[in-house]
Amino acid sequence: MNEREILSNYVYQIVSALVASGVEKVVISPGSRSTPLAYAFASTKELEMHRQVDERAAAFYALGLAKATAKPVVLLCTSGTAAANYYPAIVEAKYARVPLIILTADRPHELREVGAPQTINQVRLYGENVKWSAEFPIPDNAPQTLPFIERHTVRAVNIATTAPFGPVHLNIPFREPLMIDFKEELPKSSYIKSYTNELTPSKQAIAEFTHILERTTNGMIIIGELPLGTDTNHVWNFIREVKWPVMIESLSNLRTEVPEDCQVYAISTYDALMKNERFKQNVRPQTVIRFGAQPVSKFLMQFIVQANPQSYIIIDEDPMYRDSTHMSTHFIHALPGEWLSEIELQHSVAEIEYVQFWKMADLLASDVIEKYSDYADDEGAMVQSLLANFEEEADIFVSSSMPIRDIDTFLLSTNRSVQIFANRGANGIDGVTSTALGFSNGRKMRKTYLLIGDLAFLHDTNAFIASRYQNCDLTVIVMNNDGGGIFSYLPQSKVEAHYEDLFGTPTELTFEQVASMYNMEYEKANTKAELINTLATNKQASLKLIEVFTDREENVTQHRLLWTRINEVIEQWLDSL
Repeated sequence: MNEREILSNYVYQIVSALVASGVEKVVISPGSRSTPLAYAFASTKELEMHRQVDERAAAFYALGLAKATAKPVVLLCTSGTAAANYYPAIVEAKYARVPLIILTADRPHELREVGAPQTINQVRLYGENVKWSAEFPIPDNAPQTLPFIERHTVRAVNIATTAPFGPVHLNIPFREPLMIDFKEELPKSSYIKSYTNELTPSKQAIAEFTHILERTTNGMIIIGELPLGTDTNHVWNFIREVKWPVMIESLSNLRTEVPEDCQVYAISTYDALMKNERFKQNVRPQTVIRFGAQPVSKFLMQFIVQANPQSYIIIDEDPMYRDSTHMSTHFIHALPGEWLSEIELQHSVAEIEYVQFWKMADLLASDVIEKYSDYADDEGAMVQSLLANFEEEADIFVSSSMPIRDIDTFLLSTNRSVQIFANRGANGIDGVTSTALGFSNGRKMRKTYLLIGDLAFLHDTNAFIASRYQNCDLTVIVMNNDGGGIFSYLPQSKVEAHYEDLFGTPTELTFEQVASMYNMEYEKANTKAELINTLATNKQASLKLIEVFTDREENVTQHRLLWTRINEVIEQWLDSL
């Protein structure tokens, strides 16, 4: 067998194992050393190939695909700093629990650490930011090689898609020549099937959990961003059984399509309510249960610390469960699944008055929030108007900093099918546009919008290169307040010295030319009325950029007035009791 045949068998064995393990999509960036695998992927009809020349953007694009489909996505790049450019998205995938299969082509061992071009130390390049890392052998004719790489490839997919989901890394060295013989059919896999366990609690854990539920008079549930693929019907069944107020974060996607019989438990204004000290004194819970990631609301998490509940139960699919408060008293290692629907309380002592108290406050706060855009024309009013005018079955991808906070404030409980997504693993503003583009290509049956600030948009304008290689359908709404709006709410804003230089960081840039460069339809808006008109315009291009010009100082003023109005209404209500 000649070298070309050996190399062909090697790369197609990897591809065959990926396909047999359920991989459907691959994102490729161009490069020489990755040629054998790139050819194998491109010639495999079972795979959907996506391309992006910028590796940093490519990795975030793959992240978006995986978030949209809840399935593993493969990334392939050449050797050297190309692999290093994957790092930010890999960090996000690790903390957001998104399954990525990272394949980095590498130089052979004899070219490492001797000054060869495009050669860096790629072995375990991503350290603890991947669930698993392995290096493959150089392609050869040894009988052990193909079975080894086949099972390691299967193992990689299994690890990436076992709770908690996450990225894995395979480093694959190749010697020249790099050409292969194309195969019309993948080699038959000698590996048949992987079976992994469903992650459910032990009988002892369920018994203790049920006992705590039955003896709790005042309990509350917090639901953050849930694991990919979660069946939320089981969560709603659990809520129906315990009948506790539920703090529902927008990223959980339980604020939308709320079942009618669960409306009384659904609380969406908790962040504003947590700014009122008297209210907090009245709702101190005996027990708190949290599903999913920690919520965006800092005030809610501070309340948990202040309340110091007798039981704070975290249900998480990772033994390294998330609890930055360090207040948890119980941890249940499980996914939110069918076992929740099977819980039955025999002797519940939950007080209906506690639920009613929470719900009345939520309704009062919601009423104030609903009237916000009647008088305000800042970013918050813009976001509220957008939420009211998005079509049914729209997906909103949201950047960190102010956009996600405005969504969390202004998205109230609703029966509409709008869903919210974001990169909240590491909470960065890098790669957001690329992730949204990948996400939109993974959810082609629904319309995707991206809500983003100007600095985050600038971080990732290379994202749109992807639109030159595959169809992309995305409407981008940039809130351009010429700088970092989130810092205006932090203590730094009270120190005038160096504030604009270090935190405000105005650029005086606008984005019409960016839209022109990528053949995007461009509109601009200065008021919410103009914004809604541009949103309603039938766009001719699949990519549309709406640039909304706002004022940072006005945003702060109006947001604080909103919180003051809510506080006043809650105070009046408490006085009347």
